[in-house]
Amino acid sequence: MPAPVIEHAELRLHGHRVSYRTGGQGPLLVLVHGITNSSSSWAPVLPLLAEHFTILAPDLPGHGASDKPRGDYSLGAHACVVRDLMVALGHERGTIVGHSLGGGITMQLSYQFPERVERLVLCSSGGLGQEVSLLLRAVALPAAEYVLPLLASGPLLNTGRAIGRALGRVGLFTGSDVAEMAAGFASLRDAQTQRAFVHTARAVIDLQGQRVSATNKLYLAQAVPTLLLWGERDPIIPAEHGVRAHALMPGSRLEIFDDAGHFPHHDDPVAFAHALRDFVAETEPADVDADQMRDLVVAHSAATAATAV
Repeated sequence: MPAPVIEHAELRLHGHRVSYRTGGQGPLLVLVHGITNSSSSWAPVLPLLAEHFTILAPDLPGHGASDKPRGDYSLGAHACVVRDLMVALGHERGTIVGHSLGGGITMQLSYQFPERVERLVLCSSGGLGQEVSLLLRAVALPAAEYVLPLLASGPLLNTGRAIGRALGRVGLFTGSDVAEMAAGFASLRDAQTQRAFVHTARAVIDLQGQRVSATNKLYLAQAVPTLLLWGERDPIIPAEHGVRAHALMPGSRLEIFDDAGHFPHHDDPVAFAHALRDFVAETEPADVDADQMRDLVVAHSAATAATAV
């Protein structure tokens, strides 16, 4: 049986080019990448997933082949782009998968547009704790814009790869972490991409770490089947974030990949694809409307107020 064809296409949303990958057949699976990455970061699992799902993997604004306009790079703005892309392509609802920054975007999508989300999959997700790597915190520094061209330079990237390989030999990084981080910083070669990266990072990170947290809203997960996937050796966002979130998300599932880092879909693509397929097969899609969401919020607010008295 021939492998499913994954096409790279684009369309214009609100006057800006949005690039995306799509292919396969079956229930819709929307794959949202992390900061400095693009839809290509899903390449190791796309053929495996496209055997069972219709895949939609966008390049977020400011990333990959999508436009990099001056504008809003908040989680809410990115969530709107994902929703609008689904609408433009005729997809009403789907299972939304988010990696790293993409996890924060998918959670925001589920809050803003719950009717679009059948299931939620958070992979090495941002927004679930303050801790984050020092490298990303450094973007909050006032002069970060002037340092980025140096980070994206060939000689420094090669040095970074060598350091990363050395750290990998003592167990601090996996091979995929080094490769994907280097590829991400290599993408920051032009001023527009650098500006988009800084605006995106500063929307969620400051010198103390992640400043946007979803932990006070995780009770809403009882309305949506949720899967948390993490690499035990994640050097960017600790796996402990997934453990804590799992405890706060009623009915959620947690799977930790023992020998994986920040990119478990690269370190073990077969196990990653199996986990997604099993999760979709074994859960019923959510059908949340505005009334249900309001009832959950009101009930939680009342319970919180009673506890505080």
